[in-house]
Amino acid sequence: MRKVRLLAATILLSATMPAFAASALTVLGSDYTFPNKIDGLPAKLSDFKDLQIHFFQTRDGVKLAYWEAGSGKPLIFVPAWSASGANYINVLYLLSKHYHVYVLDPRNQGLSEKVDFGNRIYRYSMDLREFNEHIGVKSAYYCGWSMGVSILYGYIDLFGTEGIEKLVLIDEPPSILSRAGMTPDERLESGAIADSVEGVGAAMSAHTGTSLMERYNAMDSPPYANSEAFARAMVPVDTAAVSRIMYDHTSIDWRDVIRTKINVPTAIFTGEYSANVPSQRWMKSVIPNSTLYIYTKAEQGDHFLAFKNPFKFANDLQSFLGSGEGVNSSQLTDSRIEIQELMRTDVSWNSAAYGAYPVGAAEPVVAKVTIPAHRELIWHSHPMPSFAYVLSGEITVEDDKGNKAHFTAGQVMPETVHTAHRGVVGNEPATFIVFYAGTKGMPLSQPAGRPVN
Repeated sequence: MRKVRLLAATILLSATMPAFAASALTVLGSDYTFPNKIDGLPAKLSDFKDLQIHFFQTRDGVKLAYWEAGSGKPLIFVPAWSASGANYINVLYLLSKHYHVYVLDPRNQGLSEKVDFGNRIYRYSMDLREFNEHIGVKSAYYCGWSMGVSILYGYIDLFGTEGIEKLVLIDEPPSILSRAGMTPDERLESGAIADSVEGVGAAMSAHTGTSLMERYNAMDSPPYANSEAFARAMVPVDTAAVSRIMYDHTSIDWRDVIRTKINVPTAIFTGEYSANVPSQRWMKSVIPNSTLYIYTKAEQGDHFLAFKNPFKFANDLQSFLGSGEGVNSSQLTDSRIEIQELMRTDVSWNSAAYGAYPVGAAEPVVAKVTIPAHRELIWHSHPMPSFAYVLSGEITVEDDKGNKAHFTAGQVMPETVHTAHRGVVGNEPATFIVFYAGTKGMPLSQPAGRPVN
């Protein structure tokens, strides 16, 4: 069956001119049923009806594939080494409800053509430039993951940040290899994990319980198990082809680009399982107007966080991409004033869309709420939109469909409306400032029945 699918895709691709587009179902040649049924995510590939796969040809004659869905502001994803749009199936599904989302398969990866030339990060960056020209995008949000971050660094080094409205960087160290004369502090800030290319694989595969390959193989997240099974079955990796870029990828030190050339709002994502946390903190310290997200182990905070925890990642990404719009500091009458928008969203933490505000005379309520450690709240619901800023502590929330999210100090939790949910507080008391957008006399919350599993 796999040979039939690949043959169908090859026939379609070979029959094209420089550009070709069809539904993902047509290009891949068959439907796919995901192993885990998850509310809010597709059960089958055919459930993702507007997902398309396109092809275009670069100036050096390479056919590249890209995955596309949704409408609105363009959001362009650049994958990691060996990855493709198939790995993004859940992220695409969630974010295509709000953005015009693209994932570009780099040459030698995914459905893109396999070639033995141009295997340098800067050529991949040029491919991204030609992709932008092909789709006619003048301004977009860009999100790189792992090697995809390096491709974006190369792009910025060549072309600057014009057209990049906001930048998102997922867990890529500035320099994978150490350099002669590096101090211990410089090794930390660069994220160097080896002294030679040969040592990179050993470092990534070490038996520490938290190494990159161990976390890659840990199928401890049902959404991740779904996306990995889909990618492996439908778009298998050509190991020999993807290996052609690895030497160049691991050999570049991007610290000068990070320090001097990133001048747009930037989000940096990493997690407690990742060895990259110190280098991501350094990046936060040198990139102006940047935000650092560190996912906990309970939040699947590893190199694959976007795919292991797609609901949280989609919410955090939307919050970041929506923040700061309409605020121009040059227009403020006092230059000492700083405005940091903490959240802007049209969906609650479980991706349910907010409707209209309640009808009636407005009676907003602001409350300070403190919950003891280890407290498990009763199942309840809110009749109005409400938003909780976490002053201290942490809380894990769960709705009646089994969706979960974790919030810690400094984050804003967009509460659900008319949905049964509960919260469980961590090892210390949690304190919140909660804003309720209700009408006169409306209760702030109501008991809800415990869901039946």
